[in-house]
Amino acid sequence: MPPFLRPLTRAVTYTRWLHVLIGAVAGLTCSSVYGVSGASVVDLVVGFFLLPVPLVVAAGLVPAMRRAEGLQARLMLFSGPHARGATGPGAAEHADPGVTVMPSASWNDRGRTALWLVLRLEAGCAMGFASTHLIGQTLALIGATAQERTVDPALFFPALADGPWWVDALLVPAPLMVLLGLVVAVGNLMTTAARRLLGPSPAQRLAALEERTERLLERNRIARELHDSLGHALTVAVVQAGAARATADPEFTDRALEAIEDTGRHALEDLERVLRLLREDGQPARQRPTLAEAGRLLDSARTSGAKVDADVTGPVDQLPGPVSREGYRMLQEALTNVLRHAGPVPVRVQVAAVDGLLTLDVRNALPSPTAPTGRGGSGLRGIRERATLLGGRAHTGPHDGDWRVRVELPLA
Repeated sequence: MPPFLRPLTRAVTYTRWLHVLIGAVAGLTCSSVYGVSGASVVDLVVGFFLLPVPLVVAAGLVPAMRRAEGLQARLMLFSGPHARGATGPGAAEHADPGVTVMPSASWNDRGRTALWLVLRLEAGCAMGFASTHLIGQTLALIGATAQERTVDPALFFPALADGPWWVDALLVPAPLMVLLGLVVAVGNLMTTAARRLLGPSPAQRLAALEERTERLLERNRIARELHDSLGHALTVAVVQAGAARATADPEFTDRALEAIEDTGRHALEDLERVLRLLREDGQPARQRPTLAEAGRLLDSARTSGAKVDADVTGPVDQLPGPVSREGYRMLQEALTNVLRHAGPVPVRVQVAAVDGLLTLDVRNALPSPTAPTGRGGSGLRGIRERATLLGGRAHTGPHDGDWRVRVELPLA
C-alpha cells in the first residue's frame, strides 16, 4: 500500500475527524441562538466563529476543563487499542502521548486550555463547513452521473452544469479525496497542538521526573535485595553441599543440610516479601531483617566452614531502621563474597555502633598473594551505593595481606 494511503486505514484518522467536528458544537449552539438561516457571510462568520469565543475562553479558565480535554484528546487523537495501527507507529505515541490529564494548576495552564478550546472551535467550524460542502458536491456529482438533474453538480464546478454525464462520473472521487486529505492534515495538526497546549507544565514535568526517579531507585533497591538475599543463599548452599560431599561425614552432612534448609527458608521469605512489594496487593509485607539478626549470618558462615571471629560493640539492636536494614545487607554481601571467592578461610568481623557512627569491618585471608580476587562485580558496587545513599562511605579491597570491606554509616 502506498505510504500516503496508510493513514486512511487507521481508525485514529477518523476519531480525529470526529474530535475536530465535536469542537464545532459551541459554534452551532451560538449560531442557532444568533440566527444565521439565510444570513450573509458576515453573519455566518460572527455566529459560528466569533460569538462563541468568549464562552469557550471562560470554559477554559475552569481547572477541571483541562482534565476533560486531556482525557478526550488521549482517547480520540492518539492511537490506542481501538486503532488498527496500535501495533505500528501509533503504539509509541499511545504509550506516551504527552498530554496531561491533571486539572489546571496555574494561570499558564488555564490560558493554554482556553487557547486550545478556541483552536478546537475554529478548526471544528471550518472542518464542519468543508465536510458538508465536499460531501454535498459528491452527492451532486453522483446525481449528475445518474442523469438525474435534481441536484446541480455545479456547486464547485460551474462548467459541469451542462456537461456530459461521464465527466461527472470521473469527478465523483475528487471531493472525497480532498476531504480525506483535509481530515488527515487537520488531524495531525490538532494532535501536534494538543501536545503543546495540553502537555504538562514545567512543574508537572518535574514532578513526573521525580516520580520516575523514585520508581527507578525502588527498582534498584529491590534488585539489590534479591541479589544479596538469593546470592547469599545459593552461595551457602553450594559451599555446604561441596563440603559435605568432600568430607563424607554423616554428622557434618546433617549439619550442612540443616544450614542449607535454614538459609533457603529465609531466602524464600525475602523473595515473598519482595514479590509482595512488586504486586502491591495491599497485604502487609514481612519486615526486612536488621543487624539485630546478624548472628544468623555469622552462624551460616560458620556452618559453611569459615572460621568467623566476631566482635559486636554498642546497641546494635537499637539502630535507626534504614541504617540497621542496610547494614544487615552489607554484612550479608561481605560474608557472601568471602565464601564465594575465598572459601572457608578465617574471617574477622567487627560491628561497632559508637559515637553516632556504625562501623562494619570484615576481613579475610586471601587464598594466596597472587590469586585473583575476582571481586569487581555488582555486590561490592551495591555496598558502596548503599553507603553513599545513607551519607556514609565504604572501602573494599586488599589491606595488609587481607581482603577488607569497611563501611562507615552515620546514625543521625
